[in-house]
Amino acid sequence: MPNPLLFTPLTIRGTTLKNRIVVAPMHQYSAVAGHATDWHLMNIGRFATGGAGLVFIESTKVERRGCGTVGDLGIWDDAFIPHFRRMADFMRAHGCVPGLQIGHSGRKARMFRPWEGGKPLTREAAEAQGVTDWEAWELVAPSALPGGEGEPTPRALTRAEIPDVVANWQSAARRADAAGIEVLEIHAAHGYLLHQFLSPRANVRNDDYGGSEENRMRLVIEIVEAIRAVWPAEKPLFLRLSVQDDAGWGPEQSAALARIVGPKGVDVIDCSGGGITGRPTAGPGGYGYQVPFADELRREAGIMTMAVGLIVHADQAEAILQEGQADLVALAREILYNPNWPLDAARKLGAEIGYDAIPPQGGWWLGKRSRAVIPSTFGQGIGA
Repeated sequence: MPNPLLFTPLTIRGTTLKNRIVVAPMHQYSAVAGHATDWHLMNIGRFATGGAGLVFIESTKVERRGCGTVGDLGIWDDAFIPHFRRMADFMRAHGCVPGLQIGHSGRKARMFRPWEGGKPLTREAAEAQGVTDWEAWELVAPSALPGGEGEPTPRALTRAEIPDVVANWQSAARRADAAGIEVLEIHAAHGYLLHQFLSPRANVRNDDYGGSEENRMRLVIEIVEAIRAVWPAEKPLFLRLSVQDDAGWGPEQSAALARIVGPKGVDVIDCSGGGITGRPTAGPGGYGYQVPFADELRREAGIMTMAVGLIVHADQAEAILQEGQADLVALAREILYNPNWPLDAARKLGAEIGYDAIPPQGGWWLGKRSRAVIPSTFGQGIGA
């Protein structure tokens, strides 16, 4: 019986993933002044030791203004490099490829954490949590348009500031390389800064970065070019897009952009949706609700894609690959629920992978009991 596609290695440039399972970048909102803490090592460590082929560290901001909350990670200074190196080294030591997503919140900066309400942050609340640079933590965007009703109006970036924006992304990529990150992802989705530039609803500029579709794509293209100039040729580069945002940017525009950035060095499009109108995702909902975006973009743009969006079950993930809808599948909340999801999926799909796929501190014991015990994730219980 052939091994499931989910557990077939995939080589992208000079990097080989041991399987097609990716842990999507998930904000932890737990940094201190942009610096990673023990929480981050623990969080990344449980995924790295759970058997995933590629694990992305959460969206990490390329400049101070880009932080969405007081707990966002940063990579705008060399002082951040050691924290990422420690995480990358840990991941690599356990057979997992370390990835990092870099981003900028734009007009979605200065917010309360989701469990604090997710509304615009007040100066008093920020300073109570240790923020000392409120004025420097400025909301900027392509245009002076708020993200929604009752939200603050950002300052429109001037044309003269754009090169510095590009340079910040390039510097972040250089630092990620120095930290030992092997896969880099540019976050241009979910209503954040780069998505704001792509969006005809958020971007009403009248210079060469606004107006036409070509102009609105310009910043993302320039950032791809700048990053590829410093990001090693053997290391993969991903781009996350809201393939459909229900606000004027859709699969046709996403495919057009993918056809441009592919030859410039983007290897995989991470296909998500939504964000401009306030809704975090687009689509009808339900299992795999954003998978069609990855399928369409893969066919229309001739580029590798990664599927996301309520991918929960092993057979579901395998079917996505078998049907050619995507090259990789990314999990987020489900792997929060079960960090050993890859091992669980291997058992359910009959993959030729032993319990040595995870470190012996757990794998040896699980293998020892495997013939006599049905795991809890295989049913409702012994009385069911």
